[in-house]
Amino acid sequence: MIALQLSRSRRRVWWISLLMVAFSITGLALSWTNPAIKAPLRPGLDFTGGTQIQLERLCEDACTPLQANAVEAILGEVALSADDTTNAPSLDSARVQILDGGQSLSLRTPALSAAQSQEVIEAVTPLAGPFQTQGQSVDTIGPSLGSQLLLSSLVSLLVAFAGIALYISIRYDGRYAVLALLALAHDVVIVCGIFAWLGLWIGLEVDSLFAVSLLTIAGYSVNDTVVVFDRIRERQREDGDLPINDQVDRAVSATLTRTIYTSGTTLLPLIALILFGGATLYWFAIALALGVIVGSWSSIALAPSLLTIWSGRPRASASA
Repeated sequence: MIALQLSRSRRRVWWISLLMVAFSITGLALSWTNPAIKAPLRPGLDFTGGTQIQLERLCEDACTPLQANAVEAILGEVALSADDTTNAPSLDSARVQILDGGQSLSLRTPALSAAQSQEVIEAVTPLAGPFQTQGQSVDTIGPSLGSQLLLSSLVSLLVAFAGIALYISIRYDGRYAVLALLALAHDVVIVCGIFAWLGLWIGLEVDSLFAVSLLTIAGYSVNDTVVVFDRIRERQREDGDLPINDQVDRAVSATLTRTIYTSGTTLLPLIALILFGGATLYWFAIALALGVIVGSWSSIALAPSLLTIWSGRPRASASA
């Protein structure tokens, strides 16, 4: 068992978490005040509606270098034709991502008809083509469906967090419940903050998979914190004469190895997804990996160290 004197370093733990939260909140605030985003996180196609065109380039030995801004410049000059069901939208706000080392590209545009999507593909072909016929995909989400997905994602997150709060409040006394929820908020804010900064720096957008990752992170964080709190309650019953600092140190030391092994084995498949999962799952796996790392930190360091602030003992009658 690794002997960890957490209580002696608790101020360093608080400062590290405080700086990470401040960094994250700053990113969320800057994203919200950015005229091009006007939201804490840059919303993706799932939430705003529009058309996403993915094209795979046909390259013999190696693809010629391609710049996203060059493709965006061409899109800005395209005059789409109107049809009976769809007006001719402007492509000035279209966003282009170069993927897979230049082998494919993703175009995000306002909602387009099938004919207008084909016009877009033909417009970028002289610069970025030719494209593989089997490597093309066009997905369109209407604005009303995007708003509905955003509302459903927010409701799902709120219901999940409320359920977690209710569960912790019933299982533990007030102090444990407050600290577990604080650790949960700490983890979610930091992951959101990092993605807010990525939205500002590289234009990264969040989609419905990001909402799924937040729900997963919340469950992981609470599960890890509950394990540590259970061990602290065991120390309370077995070492009731010791100060709360010593009880927490012994409990954290007893669970540290388990937390390291659990986090490490959880990260292994996520790393595989990051390396080999492709563009669709790349940022989803990044969000989960960040959540596992931050969740482990808050469970093993932040929440237990904050418990030492209270000199009183937890109620022994709290049900397991």
